[in-house]
Amino acid sequence: MTDQALDGSILILAALIDFAVGDPIKLLHPVQVIGWAIAFFRDLTITKKSPKFSPLVMKILGVLLGITLIVGSGGITWLIITLAWQLDLRLGIIISSILLASCFAGKSLKNAAQDVLVALESHNLPEARRRLSRYVGRDTENLTKPEILRAVLETITENAVDGVTAPLFYGFIGFLLFSWNGVSIAMAYKAASTLDSMVGYRQSPYTDLGWFSAKTEDFLTWLPCRLTVFTLGLISGKPLTVWRICQRDAIVDPSPNSGWSQCIYAAILEVQMGGENQYQGQYKFKPLLGDNIDLITANKVKEALNLTRICCLLWLCLGMILILLRP
Repeated sequence: MTDQALDGSILILAALIDFAVGDPIKLLHPVQVIGWAIAFFRDLTITKKSPKFSPLVMKILGVLLGITLIVGSGGITWLIITLAWQLDLRLGIIISSILLASCFAGKSLKNAAQDVLVALESHNLPEARRRLSRYVGRDTENLTKPEILRAVLETITENAVDGVTAPLFYGFIGFLLFSWNGVSIAMAYKAASTLDSMVGYRQSPYTDLGWFSAKTEDFLTWLPCRLTVFTLGLISGKPLTVWRICQRDAIVDPSPNSGWSQCIYAAILEVQMGGENQYQGQYKFKPLLGDNIDLITANKVKEALNLTRICCLLWLCLGMILILLRP
């Protein structure tokens, strides 16, 4: 079997694992290990919600944390895969596929959405609020049904890029550059994404410690985010219309990526996201994305998940072609 065929097999197998299995709750997950490392470092530098050191020192520590974890995650993945391939070809394929699948969150996003939707469809609003609190940072105790549906849609569309298409993009880049060891590139990106989600906040006490992680994740996600917006626009059948809405609304969002990720889905589904949310008792207003033509319903959430799935399938087909044509 050629190297190109082996790489293609790993890519397809990883996608199938994520589609069918997702993240097994009872098994150790690479992102868990990354999260433990971040939490350990965070606890060393922040105590009682206050930084232990001066802003300059905290920024330097943030740079060290980001570089060490991103490079380290990729390097350890490289070593594990190299050892597996040296021991046995089949073991190498299996380990590579499992590690690459762990970078994807497609199944996890679907499960999270369905978890909340099942409670809503059973007319159990308190249970839906409780379940939603597992997946979002906003206060959920007093949310109405429309607000819960908006929260679910915003969550799965905001994470569609950094949880699904961006790791897939860096998997492609890795395979094109390093063959089967390219899985390490996807894992390095996953480390950057996890850093951003855990310490990449503008608010204290993470302002200085997390600035490097936030900027790095923004930079790494910029291109796959725009490619995702472009692809979803083509899938919608009305690319010029939805791209125009994104250019109007997404640029208002303070995030260089999440606004675009959410806005393309809002434009295609003809719904509006954003507005007022409550975080730890304080109200914050996020820019409105899309036109308020239709209400956000459970079916709209399912359509969004389906759009992500179609986008990934198209990228997989294109990625397979590029890998098979690789010299």
